[in-house]
Amino acid sequence: MFNLTEWTETQFYKEVKKEGKIEGKIEGKLETIPLLIKLGLTPIQIAEELKINLDLVQQKIKGLSSNFDHN
Repeated sequence: MFNLTEWTETQFYKEVKKEGKIEGKIEGKLETIPLLIKLGLTPIQIAEELKINLDLVQQKIKGLSSNFDHN
């Protein structure tokens, strides 16, 4: 059985931790999209500035639009 120190040294733990950090960074970037839209940036400009996939930006914008439609 692993103790906590041994567990945190496993390759699996390190990969999961790294993946979580990556997902957290992307989520943080996605949260800035409404502000960037208000500032007049296009989806392409946003994707380039945030260094994320244009499809992610467009999905977030579409989600924002549908939220306004329901309010």
